[in-house]
Amino acid sequence: MANLDAFCGRWRLVSSEGFEEYMKALGVGIAMRKMGNMAKPDVVVTKVGDTLHVKTESTFKTSEISFKLGEKFDEDTIDGRKTQTLITLDEDNVLHQHQQWDGKETTITRKIVDGKLVVECVMNGAKCTRVYQKA
Repeated sequence: MANLDAFCGRWRLVSSEGFEEYMKALGVGIAMRKMGNMAKPDVVVTKVGDTLHVKTESTFKTSEISFKLGEKFDEDTIDGRKTQTLITLDEDNVLHQHQQWDGKETTITRKIVDGKLVVECVMNGAKCTRVYQKA
């Protein structure tokens, strides 16, 4: 059963695999990829009414998105892309984020597994898995 409250709280990055390849697939330049790989962000998820807020904080950069499930919105990504984004929640309690820009697209899924937030990012065959634990 879908439950957004499971995502709420502060999450700290504990592992990351394939992030460099994913950023390269997105078109992120080498300098920003190096900084992105060094960053150990916290993700803070809050819910106010039917609006979800996801704030990604690191010493390198901070970004925040606010959205309602199932409603497209304009997103300025942390790496400088301007995307049309749609986020949905399925019956298995998986958040699906679909970003489109300049004829390209990427998908980011977030799910809770054994009390951890597991984020999977896919673009053109490049797959990244980042795992966060409650801070």
